[in-house]
Amino acid sequence: MSDDDDFMQDSGDEEYDFEYEDADDDESGDVGIENKYYNAKQIKIDSPEEAIVEFLGVPPLEEEKGDWGFKGLKQAIKLEFKLGRYSDAVEHYRELLTYVKSAVTRNYSEKSINNMLDYIEKGSDDDKAYQCMEEFYSLTLHSFQNTNNERLWLKTNIKLARLWLERKEYGQLSKKVRELHRACQREDGSDDPSKGTYLLELYALEIQMYAETKNNKRLKALYQRALRVRSAVPHPKIMGIIRECGGKMHMSEENWEEAQSDFFESFRNYDEAGSMQRIQVLKYLVLTTMLMKSDINPFYSQETKPYKSDPRISAMTDLVDAFQRDDIHAYEAILSKNPDVLADPFIAENIDEVSRNMRTKAVLKLIAPYTRFSLSFISKHIKISVPEVQDILSFLILDKKLNAKIDQESGTVVVESTSDVDRLRSLEEWNASLRTLWRATLDDGEGFKSDEASQLHGLRGGPTFPSGFGDDMPAGGGRAGSHRLRSTGWKGKGAAKAVGPRGF
Repeated sequence: MSDDDDFMQDSGDEEYDFEYEDADDDESGDVGIENKYYNAKQIKIDSPEEAIVEFLGVPPLEEEKGDWGFKGLKQAIKLEFKLGRYSDAVEHYRELLTYVKSAVTRNYSEKSINNMLDYIEKGSDDDKAYQCMEEFYSLTLHSFQNTNNERLWLKTNIKLARLWLERKEYGQLSKKVRELHRACQREDGSDDPSKGTYLLELYALEIQMYAETKNNKRLKALYQRALRVRSAVPHPKIMGIIRECGGKMHMSEENWEEAQSDFFESFRNYDEAGSMQRIQVLKYLVLTTMLMKSDINPFYSQETKPYKSDPRISAMTDLVDAFQRDDIHAYEAILSKNPDVLADPFIAENIDEVSRNMRTKAVLKLIAPYTRFSLSFISKHIKISVPEVQDILSFLILDKKLNAKIDQESGTVVVESTSDVDRLRSLEEWNASLRTLWRATLDDGEGFKSDEASQLHGLRGGPTFPSGFGDDMPAGGGRAGSHRLRSTGWKGKGAAKAVGPRGF
């Protein structure tokens, strides 16, 4: 190697060493900024005001906007909002948004902005905090619009619309949804397939709004449009929301089968998304099974079976079991012991129909052997009020499931069944046959003696039957109906006395 080469090599080393010293200086500067940031984090709980000063001192230490300044501003803004220093928080958030363009990575900035908005939403309990939150959203949307970042603009707007839905501010929500729909359309007004995912989120928001406001006409139209979107791969939670609202819509129309199908699909989607809403929708699925009067247990399927013993739905599991066994007393006991079941307005609204079905079946089962009974008798055995008993019996009579008359003054019910009339007619024919046989035997001269005949002879020349004969005879017409018939106790303890109709 020549001297020149050695000289050049030495020169290169000297130049390299000089640059290395500059790097050390930069690194020591970064260490100072980092230490300041972490020192501020250590005191933010005990001395939040002092921590804010330290965090705001981080950005000026950077020669160019970078990660540490961005982090320092984030921490300062959260503390300022927490302390109620809303104007300071808004001003520093405005500064934070200037870092989004180039100082930090796109993914990091998106995640940070979303987390910041979530933090502000949770703390916006009073009017001033809520106004501050609206300014945060306004600044965010303006920033994304200026940078032509349509995707972030859409996502932030949908987030804001979701917030208004939670707060039931339907007027603002409607305006925002219309604005977002225009942003997801082509120039000719048709839906833009490239924005199918955002469209489904919009549909989900609108469908929820119409479900809450009971606007089934609009809900049904949007529900059908949402199911026709094929240009998106939506998050399963979005489809869970759409299907859940669809199930509620079908329930309001008493279309139990479609409701059951939608609730099952909603449950599957929520389950896939890991959403806790799956438990509530599973309760709706159980409710629909009872409204359908189905004998199929909703926990037989592979998807729902793991939740059968879940304590959060044990009350609904017990209810459907009692329903399918027609055990009215167990059903009523479960409802009284689990008032939380009715805490959900949707379940409370629809469980009455299930309870009515249960009580109607119990009434029919109880009165089946009787031709006359009192309203208080039904009330006592089924443990429901007398007015409700009368209401159920009126429904059964109007629905032609019971042929009876209610005497409101005496509180009694008399059953008039055509099948019972046929039984009485057959009994009369049998009675006439016996009378003919008795006469024929007497005419042959080989029959009974006069004293035996007199004992067998009835009131009108007919036979006198032993005591208790026909005691279980139902009400009907004809001569047999003129006798007062009482139960001999075969119905067991507490049974009502069965007597003939027409005022007896």
